[in-house]
Amino acid sequence: VQLQASGGGLVQAGGSLRLSCAASGRTFSSYAMAWFRQAPGKEREFVAAITWSGGNSHYAVSVKGRFTLSRDNAKNTVYLQMNSLKPEDTAVYYCAAGRVLRVDGHYDYWGQGTLVTVSS
Repeated sequence: VQLQASGGGLVQAGGSLRLSCAASGRTFSSYAMAWFRQAPGKEREFVAAITWSGGNSHYAVSVKGRFTLSRDNAKNTVYLQMNSLKPEDTAVYYCAAGRVLRVDGHYDYWGQGTLVTVSS
């Protein structure tokens, strides 16, 4: 599975962005998908994850209520809708795929990352 993340950019605090992660391969629908982020000088942290069916999702406390993760298995794509963005959301965002939804970094495949910058 190859993952291509996109949708990052510069936005003002309070604004919104939608990240996309497009996957190659016919087995996309069998994978749980997740987003992680890494801010400058900080460790990578979990943001959100969704099961293969889209029936269950999990969010970091810091983004719950502001971010929504969804997937379209027909398009081999997962989306992270980010609303009410804050400067502390600034980071490189990475999508990942694995057999099981988990909040640690143990996923099988990773995308290249897309930069989100939130100005105050």
